[in-house]
Amino acid sequence: MAINEGKARSMRVLTGIATTGAPHLGNYAGAIRPAIDMSLHAEVRSFYFLADYHAMVKIHDAQAMQQALLEVAASWLALGLDTDRSIFYRQSDIPEIMELNWLLLCVTPKGLLNRAHAYKAIVADNSKRTKQRDIDYAVTMGLYGYPVLMAADILMFNADRVPVGRDQLQHLEMTRDIAQNFNRLYGEAFVLPQAEIIEQVAVLAGLDGRKMSKSYRNTIPLFADCDQLRKLIMKIETNSLPPGAPKDTESCTLFQIYRAFATKSETAAMAARYREGIAWGEMKNELFEYIDATIAPSRIEYAKWKASPDTIYNILNNGAQRAREISVPFMAQLRTLAGIDGGKTYV
Repeated sequence: MAINEGKARSMRVLTGIATTGAPHLGNYAGAIRPAIDMSLHAEVRSFYFLADYHAMVKIHDAQAMQQALLEVAASWLALGLDTDRSIFYRQSDIPEIMELNWLLLCVTPKGLLNRAHAYKAIVADNSKRTKQRDIDYAVTMGLYGYPVLMAADILMFNADRVPVGRDQLQHLEMTRDIAQNFNRLYGEAFVLPQAEIIEQVAVLAGLDGRKMSKSYRNTIPLFADCDQLRKLIMKIETNSLPPGAPKDTESCTLFQIYRAFATKSETAAMAARYREGIAWGEMKNELFEYIDATIAPSRIEYAKWKASPDTIYNILNNGAQRAREISVPFMAQLRTLAGIDGGKTYV
């Protein structure tokens, strides 16, 4: 049992939210909707943080950072995040996270970080470039140390469960390794978190059939206006099968997106229409109308939130205060364990 835990407490679930711009349909179906649904369970205490320090690895423009943070915060609030039930905060508002990051760096073997997938991918790419002698070209310490900061995010609040995609599973395993190293050296400070892999979560294809991703420039913005939404859906690639020819649902991007938003009965009915040979133009119109009707109420709320940045900041500040009711005393305990006396002032 961790040092700041009582005999019984609610299960803690922590979700990090990338602040790299307004979300797309894939973000909603694959991460936002299931995370918000989980927060509604009475037995769960949910922590949601905007990962602005992590965003600095990719974004080096102050204005872009602020805009992205507000867009993402507005999106989650518009989609129904209950900030009374859960704790919603900015990573950068919790200074104890960065202090913990250093404590964890001091117990993290360099070899562990050498095995991180993102770092290995860059090294492999650099190795293929014959004119590039430095295998660490374009590797910042922010990127290299990303797994340790992620561990600090999780361990600061002793999260029991962390919902992640399979591409983030290695980071959870690293977090557990780092926590075990600290516990072995200084005592049982940290809960070992478990990854929450939700197999049924949708991974949506984008306009070109590849995974919907900003890096592929194939996304459909979640809060696109009606005209933009229609234009983008009409651009989704399909095959050349004519109207009346039976069509496969599993390989069809249109059907994948429809299934991610529709009920089971609606999905089954649409699958029957595929077997009957629905025309691609008809299916695109059906998809547009369904997505537009589903998103329209949240689109209105999103516009309201974006127009009220001060209200968003007030909510985040309140969340930070609640989060620091946990992080401040816990950090004091960790300092004591590590032999750092934070209780005295030296003049």
